[in-house]
Amino acid sequence: MNYKIDRIDPSEYVDVVTLWEISVRETHDFLKEEDISFFKPLILNNYLNAVELRCIRGESGEIYGFSGVSEGNLEMLFVHPHQMGNGIGKELLSYAIEHQQVTKVDVNEQNPNAIEFYARNGFTVVGQSELDGTGKPYPIVHVRYEK
Repeated sequence: MNYKIDRIDPSEYVDVVTLWEISVRETHDFLKEEDISFFKPLILNNYLNAVELRCIRGESGEIYGFSGVSEGNLEMLFVHPHQMGNGIGKELLSYAIEHQQVTKVDVNEQNPNAIEFYARNGFTVVGQSELDGTGKPYPIVHVRYEK
């Protein structure tokens, strides 16, 4: 399927965080409730403003999935659980590679589906860290795009 990539307006950030939370609860079952509560305001108030956001929308304008890129790093890629498997993540990733020069992604080690997704799309493991970027004990797998 061929989706149209769109920009996200700051007025939509609350909707983006809602989608993030729904997606995280579906795909990041290793996170504790307090971790979700910790990250949620950071995403809303800091992280979304620090990345170049893109999304794919449904017919009535609702955001089905979004990505955030900064300096060649794919910092976030989340798809609504009801839209998973429809090619939205792949389309956002392809756009990020082709138009935003993405070459790197950090993936939670406890999210094997994400690691497999990136491997299927040309990324290879180049390293690991025992802690995430905030110092929490969630190991990270560093992957790089190989053209």
